[in-house]
Amino acid sequence: MAYKISEDCAACGTCIDECPVGAISEGDIYKIDPTTCTDCGTCADACPVEAIHPE
Repeated sequence: MAYKISEDCAACGTCIDECPVGAISEGDIYKIDPTTCTDCGTCADACPVEAIHPE
């Protein structure tokens, strides 16, 4: 199961630096590639607006 970034994303960039496999891409709302995501949850723990949740 991969994590997903909701519409609450503030595009702050905190999660991108935390992802150990580079599964997160930038944009107005960041996106997580579900085929690359290892379900570690590091991004969710780092997100200051709690916009990242398990899919």
